Amino acid sequence: MTTSEERAELARTVRSALERESGSELVRAAMAAPRGYDEKLWSVLCEQVGVAALAIPERYGGFGAGVREVQAVAEELGRGVTPSPLLGSTLATQALLASGDDDACARMLPGLASGSQIAALGWVDVSGRWSPERTAFTAQPRGGEAPRYVIDGAAHYVLDGDTADVLLVVGDCAGELGLFEVDPALAHRAHTASMDGSRRFATVALDAVPARRIGGDIRQALASVRDIACAVLAAEQVGAAAEALAMTVAYSKERVQFGRPIGSFQALKHRMADMHVLVDTARSACYAAGDAIDAGSAESPDAALTAKVYCSETFETVAAEMIQLHGGIAITWEHDAHLYFKRAHSSSQLFGMPHEHLARR
Repeated sequence: MTTSEERAELARTVRSALERESGSELVRAAMAAPRGYDEKLWSVLCEQVGVAALAIPERYGGFGAGVREVQAVAEELGRGVTPSPLLGSTLATQALLASGDDDACARMLPGLASGSQIAALGWVDVSGRWSPERTAFTAQPRGGEAPRYVIDGAAHYVLDGDTADVLLVVGDCAGELGLFEVDPALAHRAHTASMDGSRRFATVALDAVPARRIGGDIRQALASVRDIACAVLAAEQVGAAAEALAMTVAYSKERVQFGRPIGSFQALKHRMADMHVLVDTARSACYAAGDAIDAGSAESPDAALTAKVYCSETFETVAAEMIQLHGGIAITWEHDAHLYFKRAHSSSQLFGMPHEHLARR
């Protein structure tokens, strides 16, 4: 467990690296890159900061840090809506760790910790319901030598699914939900274009593809994996919302109307003050979820749910206000406002929409 000062230093280090290597034009270039992110920037973050190794135990080549440390990185990446495989690889590595299969972890996690490989987890079907009770794949045992299973099905909304070096899938095997390793070369993987070009999705289809089972029934563990993913996503949303607010405040000081900066008008001051309260409250909810998960608290599912719902709604609200307060320039391709607006709406649906999470309580 690191201290708050150490997490702050981690955040500053990541921000410094992003300021050197990133920017709005580079973000657009990364969106159009073959892997959907800037590979040079990802290498810098992994080699100099160790972002991919944070939540991986030391015995597998990681740092043994917690969710709060990953949140610190995600928040900085969110500020610039920087395309990155961090979220998808975190989801896959947490599923791998939840399997309890030490041999599989020892074989795959060192490469993921170094950042030389990224992983993807195929889980949900076209409905997009990230439920620990269902999956897009079925697994059937087969005789002969290992691998002793074949997988059928098609997963949608797989983060970095078409470019990942390590492909894991959740399969229904005679009523159990198991984690399986699949050779990426045997899968039909197709990039799925989405409204949010800064997030890379894919469809992964398997037709009687041989697979190796990892660990036992992970049905209960999947809920915890989803909670961790929601907590990390919430941090990314908070970072993006904070930057959207900062950009809006800065613009309100520059844009002159009726002979005075628009930020001096009381009505706009009130709107930006409301945005500030939303962002600060969302940050508190996000950090509370990370702390609860790291402490192994029984309250962590509720904390993750709160973070997912509140941070999603906050980011959507702030992004919409950003568009309104910037005026016509905000809907042009050249301005960055649309990047935040699109990310806000796509991230609110990732890992389950807010109303779906609220229905669980």
